[in-house]
Amino acid sequence: MGEPLFELSNVGPGKWNAGVGGDVSNVAVAAARQGTRSTMLTQLGDDDFAAEIRNSWAAEGVNDAYVRTLVGAETGMYFITHDAGEHKFEYRRSGSAASQVRPEDLSEGVFDNAAIVHLSGISQAISASARATTDKAIAIAKKKGVKVSYDPNLRLKLWPLEEARKVILDTVRKVDIFLPGLDDARILTGIEEPVDIVRFFADLGAPIIALTMGDRGVLAANDGDMRFISSPKVDAVDATGAGDCFDGAFLSQLINEYSVFDAAAYAATAAAISIQGHGAAKSIPNREAVLALQEQCRGEIWTAPEI
Repeated sequence: MGEPLFELSNVGPGKWNAGVGGDVSNVAVAAARQGTRSTMLTQLGDDDFAAEIRNSWAAEGVNDAYVRTLVGAETGMYFITHDAGEHKFEYRRSGSAASQVRPEDLSEGVFDNAAIVHLSGISQAISASARATTDKAIAIAKKKGVKVSYDPNLRLKLWPLEEARKVILDTVRKVDIFLPGLDDARILTGIEEPVDIVRFFADLGAPIIALTMGDRGVLAANDGDMRFISSPKVDAVDATGAGDCFDGAFLSQLINEYSVFDAAAYAATAAAISIQGHGAAKSIPNREAVLALQEQCRGEIWTAPEI
């Protein structure tokens, strides 16, 4: 549940690739490409960009039955450019249809057929009504016994740090699966070392944590058992959406009853493949590609000793 965005990615002078992005949409696509049933819950505008997003989801097998069209509203969009190997984002999302979602738009039965509900800190930042809707989504999921997954996706252009820190840390106390990136986690906690960061979040109550650390791999924890998972070494082209790819692949494997640590190894492989192509969703691999790279890397050390 969250905000999908239309994407334009610069791939050379005067050359732009169109696509679909937005963190939660990327997660839904990543899960679907691993063979997991995936559904989006959001609002889109009544413009051509919304139609492109719906067409993309249909092609991916992502269910859009819970996506409302808000007449007169615009669908958010963003642009990706690259400078010295770093990707930069510019957004056009103020007042987007997704930001106008309200708690009353969620029915009590909305998650009846869900195994996991995935949420984002971006939804809490784009508007007060979207934040309140996120809170209601957590309450409904907990009442129904549905697991809640959460990626803070800290965006300080959307809200001040102190507000973000309070809301995000309060949310961590309510969720079942917490999926932060290392840079965000350091800013939120003021803690430098990954092991200490994971212990901090575990103390807040999150039973499952996967701290992604880029090419350094993942530090995963499950009810106090903490392990380091390495990542395949690849030549990065565009890291846009790598964390989202990890999230979707990770959650899909939890649903497939992988252990937390095997799911993290699988998801780290998927994310490594994704950064070898342009765009947030276009570069997300399918299950066959992930398994093939895992087989290729079978001789490597994937899981370090317990910490």
